[in-house]
Amino acid sequence: MNRKKVLVIHGPNLNMLGLREPEIYGHVTFAELNKQLNILAGELELELEIFQSNYEGALIDKIQECMQSVDGILINPGGLAHTSVVLKDALSIVDKHVVEVHVSNIHSREEFRHFSYVAKEADAVIAGFGVESYFLALRGLAQLMRKSVYKEGV
Repeated sequence: MNRKKVLVIHGPNLNMLGLREPEIYGHVTFAELNKQLNILAGELELELEIFQSNYEGALIDKIQECMQSVDGILINPGGLAHTSVVLKDALSIVDKHVVEVHVSNIHSREEFRHFSYVAKEADAVIAGFGVESYFLALRGLAQLMRKSVYKEGV
């Protein structure tokens, strides 16, 4: 069977899940999150490529490198959501479905977190459910990819 391929991008500091501010981000580790994402991907008949970087340029390079080889992108840009026009621009080139995800509810936090440049290029944004946000986002992305091949007409 030909599985759809999803690029999961974890931005800055997400490799510290389980250690960083557990009162906000929970106790699930980065490794455990990725393990659970792969399990869910199998259930959804998806193939995942998981990438994490603390560097904006590395995230952009990965998006450009994979834009022809993936069917969708699930991205947690971390704090770059609120600051990175160039990350938004990289996603604007991709003619694939994009879902933005955040562990915390960015709208109930500091005011600067209420706006996301990345959201301007995303089909959907899931936030505030802890690491469950990732699973909801992956399910939603799978549904979007089943509906259409490209973003247009959705």
